[in-house]
Amino acid sequence: MTDTPGVAPPTPQPTATRDGVPVAPLAGGFLPPYAERLRLIADFPAPSAEDLAAADPAAAAGAPFAAEALTAMEAWEAAFGEPEPTHTLVEDRELPGPHGPIPVRIYRPEPGWAPPTPSPATDAALRAGLVWYHGGAFMGGDLDMPEADAVARGLATRTGASVVSVFYRLCTGGVHYPVPHDDAYAAYQWVRGHAAEFGIDAARIAVGGASAGGNLAAGVTLHGIDDDAAPWQALLAYPVAHGGHWPTPSEELAARLEQMPQILRFPTDMMAAMNTNYLGAPLDAGAGAPAYAFPGDVVDAARLAGWPATYIENCENDDLRASGEAFARQLRQAGADVEVLTCAGVPHGHLNAVGSPLTAASLDRFAARLTRPV
Repeated sequence: MTDTPGVAPPTPQPTATRDGVPVAPLAGGFLPPYAERLRLIADFPAPSAEDLAAADPAAAAGAPFAAEALTAMEAWEAAFGEPEPTHTLVEDRELPGPHGPIPVRIYRPEPGWAPPTPSPATDAALRAGLVWYHGGAFMGGDLDMPEADAVARGLATRTGASVVSVFYRLCTGGVHYPVPHDDAYAAYQWVRGHAAEFGIDAARIAVGGASAGGNLAAGVTLHGIDDDAAPWQALLAYPVAHGGHWPTPSEELAARLEQMPQILRFPTDMMAAMNTNYLGAPLDAGAGAPAYAFPGDVVDAARLAGWPATYIENCENDDLRASGEAFARQLRQAGADVEVLTCAGVPHGHLNAVGSPLTAASLDRFAARLTRPV
């Protein structure tokens, strides 16, 4: 498969984000605390489509591993330390949706908490808001996983912004696209209509997500543009932006992928199986996927016109970095304001890591986007 906008080397790594938050140079491998655990997974092969089909969605966010490999991956993904302290009030709700109720978890700062980098408040004490979608290959994950719960707590604590974490319907038991997208978009529209109730400035509602959740956030963004209801920003962590038009990795990324433990890879057959499960049918590579399903498959830049300011943070040791980098180039071709960088020394899904300073640093960078004025 080829990269529609053309293969290009990754943008040189900056020393800081536009908001002044530090960015480490590429490591050419794994940084601590991951480096010390590489021995646990070094000898396992890459997962396959058959592994994905046999995966238990309740185990490790649908991780496609047999018993021995799953044990090794659970050790690899174990907490590195205690969760960082947070200061949030949490409320579980169910929102109305076209396929039934949508569970969400709403995070707001504790009364009296002074965030270290606050989102600017309006005269009515309204701050930015974020609608967030977890990852899990469209078939796993939930509101309790760190990529959902710890991220939401961390961002609300850092900024005072409210975060609405969405548990969209997973692609198991016969569920396929457009159901997860419909849930994601319905939740976003509900937040737009109830923003002030949760201390959110309706002019500063961002959407964001990680991996499959980054895909959903991008689809919600495009849908919002079509409905004249675009979000303020899109904040995407290692997103799956492409389906049929999978990008070719840069030479640097291709070399990195060959050198890293192969159990961390996303082989072509497994990606195809994941996308087929999401869509409910194999992709027609010629026609591409529906635009809201895989916005990166949109080949006409004009179709992405009106895209809001976007921040994309990829992982250095990750096949999906090719998708995030290519999508950034596509959005720039469409005239969007895009900032893209690579989190050095981490594997795919690093926002799930508890007690890692590298995860905390990523949250600092995402938080800085929420502290921007309109």
